[in-house]
Amino acid sequence: MTKPIFVAGAGSWGTALAVLVAGTGRDVILWARDPEKAGAINAARENRRHLPGVKLPETLSVTSDMDKIRKAEGCLFVVPAQAAREHLEAFREASGRAAMPVALCCKGLERATMAPMHRVLEEAWPEAKGSVLSGPSFASDVAKGLPTAVTLASRDESQRNFWLDRLATSTFRPYASDDPLGAEIGGAVKNVLAIACGISAGKGFGESAKAALIARGFVEMSRFALALGAKQETLSGLAGLGDLVLTCNSSQSRNFSLGYALGQGEEAQSYLAAQKSVAEGAATARPLVLWARKIGVEMPISEGVAAIIDGEASVDEVIDALMTRPLKAEG
Repeated sequence: MTKPIFVAGAGSWGTALAVLVAGTGRDVILWARDPEKAGAINAARENRRHLPGVKLPETLSVTSDMDKIRKAEGCLFVVPAQAAREHLEAFREASGRAAMPVALCCKGLERATMAPMHRVLEEAWPEAKGSVLSGPSFASDVAKGLPTAVTLASRDESQRNFWLDRLATSTFRPYASDDPLGAEIGGAVKNVLAIACGISAGKGFGESAKAALIARGFVEMSRFALALGAKQETLSGLAGLGDLVLTCNSSQSRNFSLGYALGQGEEAQSYLAAQKSVAEGAATARPLVLWARKIGVEMPISEGVAAIIDGEASVDEVIDALMTRPLKAEG
């Protein structure tokens, strides 16, 4: 009998991935931290808070019991990045410290340590066999069965094949990569840059400004990731440029929406406190720029976003600083 896939995190993306896998006929266990939330989703057969209008397949069950992970053959980990370490440690113990395939589906850097998620996994659950799932994919599109392509990255070919076999459908196409660091950096940095594009839209700056931010933001992403040893083809692919273009062009993006609110004059912390979902770029901006400074990489757009989020500079001050930087050759 085939073991189920365990999906840790019942937000919009976790629910969409659970629906995707269950749609292939596999058994899926979707974990929600709150027992009341788990019960409500099970009863309604729908995640009305995070993914309304999408019915859950019969092969999908919802639980708040971490110990159910012992029944699973693999885990899709979709807990927000800033809560990843504590949850990975807890799931490690719940699994019996199993050498389980774990695909990291959260995008960000740990604020306290500057660590990417694969490093957090290595430290919090050293027995786990890690992969990274990233790319241009809105939860609602995937849950509705709209065509989507993503990157599935692992240094271990057997782990890539494990997840390719369980995730690929006629509408969801994962491309294999052996560069998990590049996939993770692309996913983390694009969230910060999406905030910048949202700010531009909120200020009414038009399409030319947005195109410039995407192009120069991609330079920042590439410069930083390549300095860390990532591959250019990863950054030019779905997990880098592809995800950047999607997230910087749609109000469906939580990071773009945050930026738009900032451009309209809202304060970052008050906006974030009112949201029911997480804009990962807000917490990632500061560790990103600190890491970039440490390795000597210039990231002026990301620096500006971090300053705005942390209340160190106003939107107008950052815009003025960016537009009056010394003139130089593009590159």
